[in-house]
Amino acid sequence: MTDVTELARRRDEIRAAHLRPAGERPPSSARGLHHTALISSDVERTVRFYQDLLEFPLTELIENRDYPGSSHFFFDIGNGNLLAFFDFPGLDVGPYAEVLGGLHHVAISVEPARWERLKSKLAAAGVEHVVHSEVSVYFRDPDGARVELIADPLGEMYGHVVS
Repeated sequence: MTDVTELARRRDEIRAAHLRPAGERPPSSARGLHHTALISSDVERTVRFYQDLLEFPLTELIENRDYPGSSHFFFDIGNGNLLAFFDFPGLDVGPYAEVLGGLHHVAISVEPARWERLKSKLAAAGVEHVVHSEVSVYFRDPDGARVELIADPLGEMYGHVVS
């Protein structure tokens, strides 16, 4: 059985050793998240899901330079960030699987009024979803990747500043 007290103690140690107050942190070497790339088994179905249902505009659809015949396509998720996909025609990549060290979910911030509308659209489309803490809705895309739409602003999570 997991000793949650010990886990909390260890988390506190790590926090004390590594978490600097905001004013003492050096600037990040990164400019931001350019894109996160997921796998699509059906380009048009993915476009319909992300653009038509979730209202993330498709911004580009090009050939994947790494796999002839494959598509690399991008959706605008706001703030200069992109959600990208590859398809691999002729290659059996199998179903989506969460694995240790792999992607657990993608969390995308949306304005509260849009969050309510998108949650309703998911329900109307028959997409199974779960609401958590009254600001997060979790669901799976057509290929099984877990997505979270969160009504909290960027840099906040459930009332806590995380940036």
